[in-house]
Amino acid sequence: MRICNVFRGVLAASAVLGLVGGAAAFDAKTLGADTAPTEALEFGLSSYKSGDKETAAEALGFAADKGNPIAQWKLGRMYAEGDGIARDDYKAFELFSEMADAHADDGPSQPNSRFISNAFVALGGYYKSGIPNTDVKQDPARARQIYSYAASYFGDPDAQVSLARMYYNGEGGERDPLQAARWAKLAADKGSVGGQALLGHLLFEGDGVPRQSVLGLMYLTIARERAKASDSWVFEMQERALSIATENERRTAMALADQELEKYKKKK
Repeated sequence: MRICNVFRGVLAASAVLGLVGGAAAFDAKTLGADTAPTEALEFGLSSYKSGDKETAAEALGFAADKGNPIAQWKLGRMYAEGDGIARDDYKAFELFSEMADAHADDGPSQPNSRFISNAFVALGGYYKSGIPNTDVKQDPARARQIYSYAASYFGDPDAQVSLARMYYNGEGGERDPLQAARWAKLAADKGSVGGQALLGHLLFEGDGVPRQSVLGLMYLTIARERAKASDSWVFEMQERALSIATENERRTAMALADQELEKYKKKK
């Protein structure tokens, strides 16, 4: 899930709950022991939306300390991205860990589930790479376990494609292209560009799965058309497949990709 889309979901959910609008009833200086976490969350989100990220971080920190998962998630993202405050991956890690510990068993259909699953994905990333100069060391096996939980329990597409890539690369355990294809397919079906690219590559190459060159090139082409410029690995995979495909494979795959891409255009 893209972070900007998730935050729009925060605002939408907050509006439904009556959290956005009327935040001017108090400011950060009035936060006290009796302030409700939802009230601090409301003020934090409103401050963030208005561009006052320093005040937003203060109010969100108050709500986060009270255990509000949306505040923990948003403040964690701010620390992880250096968004209006100094980047601090360890503080982000701590916030996401608190969320995971407190809400791991929340139902996947509950309103906050997308924030909880996103926290798990972030934790998987931290364990995969480690956080320099902290006690969070590189632990690919643990990263794979965390991704697996978010991918299976919450059905999170980002977790699914991250897990697929770990299986594909043999990170945190044995290489298993069949499992990589399985998780990539689940992510691809949810519209994940990474899932579509990896699935397409596996199918085109016949790597651990029966080779389906046309279907593989179709997925790779869809992923290329939807990828960001920074997704260089997607472009490289598609270009390689295109260069060795037969003319008939290229024509058929492009026609199928055009049909699928029309569906995405209609969703916009």
